[in-house]
Amino acid sequence: MYKSVKVSAISLKPIKWDKASNADKLEALFVAAAKDAPQLILATEGVLEGYVVMDVIESSATPEAMLDIAEPIDGPYIHRFRRLAKQLKTCLCFGFAERRGTSVYNSAVFIDNNGEICGTYHKTQFAEGTHPSWNFNCIGETIRAFDTPFGRAGILICNDRWNPLIARTLVLDGAQFLLIPSYGSKGKAQNQTVLARARENGVPIVEANVGMNLIISKGEIVAYKWGNDEISTVYIDIPYPPSTEAARQSEQEYLQAQGPEMAARYQKTVARTKSKKLTP
Repeated sequence: MYKSVKVSAISLKPIKWDKASNADKLEALFVAAAKDAPQLILATEGVLEGYVVMDVIESSATPEAMLDIAEPIDGPYIHRFRRLAKQLKTCLCFGFAERRGTSVYNSAVFIDNNGEICGTYHKTQFAEGTHPSWNFNCIGETIRAFDTPFGRAGILICNDRWNPLIARTLVLDGAQFLLIPSYGSKGKAQNQTVLARARENGVPIVEANVGMNLIISKGEIVAYKWGNDEISTVYIDIPYPPSTEAARQSEQEYLQAQGPEMAARYQKTVARTKSKKLTP
């Protein structure tokens, strides 16, 4: 009923406006994580440009600077990490500012172990809100799961995790696991929220946050690490999609355990009953 997949999360803290250095650091951490042979490695939000959108909103940088540093999906840095994924023979996922024409989106890309792009996602919920005049921080308008070597995946970017409807939409679209590249809150409330998203939807979640990694499988936390540029590697159990075959397999697994479990419970019941009878 589950497929076990080895995954890594990297709590990479990028340098604002230093795309070249961030790409070098990201590659080095991907290579380091790959030494444990994970099948998927996730890094943080805005990892190429350093998540600089607030600099533009607060007018310490211009929209033109944001457009200049943003990376197109067919740009050289994306091609670099497509080659790296193929070289490492592992899937890579990370967040970045994506340029589409004269617009910039808060985006994430999933690259498979052959270097092919399986899917991209544009952040659909901003803590800072949005305005139609903002070409440097365009909001996503679709919520779609996509196919990967391990089944269908969904991506939530940072603030998206607070809205249960976004995660639920991805799961209803077939997502069997969720990935959260983040550059945000690391407090107790966010941990409880991500745990809730996993339990509500019955899927594992891998979160790579700046300063913290959090990985959940079967509704329980299986990895949790504080600190920047840390690597967490564990197995997650990805549920198979609903089917008659999967249901019958699950049924048989339960029925095989049913007899011994009920017999053990019966023995406890008998023992308690005898104890009560002997008590004056």
